Amino acid sequence: MLATATSFTWKGYPMDLSLEGRRVLVTGGSKGIGLACARAFTAEKAQVAICSRSESNLAAARQILPESLTFAADLTDAAAAAAMVQAVEERLGPIDILVNCAGAARRTPPAELTPTHWRAAMDAKFFPYLNVIDPTVKRMAIRRAGVIVNVIGNGGKIASPVHLAGGAANAALMLATAGLATGYASAGIRVVGVNPGLTDTDRVDEGLASTARLEGIGRDEARAQAIARIPLGRMAEPEEIADVVVFFASRRASYVTGVTLTMDGAGTPCVV
Repeated sequence: MLATATSFTWKGYPMDLSLEGRRVLVTGGSKGIGLACARAFTAEKAQVAICSRSESNLAAARQILPESLTFAADLTDAAAAAAMVQAVEERLGPIDILVNCAGAARRTPPAELTPTHWRAAMDAKFFPYLNVIDPTVKRMAIRRAGVIVNVIGNGGKIASPVHLAGGAANAALMLATAGLATGYASAGIRVVGVNPGLTDTDRVDEGLASTARLEGIGRDEARAQAIARIPLGRMAEPEEIADVVVFFASRRASYVTGVTLTMDGAGTPCVV
């Protein structure tokens, strides 16, 4: 499924997302949900920059989105992240929208966890987001405008035995999302989060392999069991997550900030 230019209708009127010409940076934008977001913003005629650690993944992304700008950076390094933001603004112009998708903690069975694993999870997921948010949000504050959308993950809300360290990093990002939204609201900046549940990506396949190892079953069986627990009866497609990210980034969501939306096919039936 490829997201196309959006044409919603509300009370008989077309809903224009007004994203044409907006400058968007997508971290982790070379594959999975990040790439789906980059494609969706491009379909909305935004100007898109993609950041990834992998040059080969960026090369593959350029084949799909030749009009996008690509930047290689290790976002676990704060200085490298800040330099990347500087480089994006030098080539693209001031960043209007930042979408964070980069980074994922390794899934590890509880008996194998050590303090090193917990620290590594924060370095893999929490700090790559904050290392990009910090220089970007401060630039946005000077301009008194901007939107940040953090694609986080439902492991920060519902503890999974094989995703405890990564889930802790996700929970920290959820709190940071709410806190930054409050702290920068008066500067005209919105900060929102999206918590995907199981989404059909390579990253989820890796997680299912850990689950299979923990439970002593095959990967296909682990996948089938995971899908069986989703009331909608299927995983999300990356493009479905991207559609919500694009809406949150648009002016049609101009009063939405400080919240994180769960997208897990009704797998977590609770009031938020």
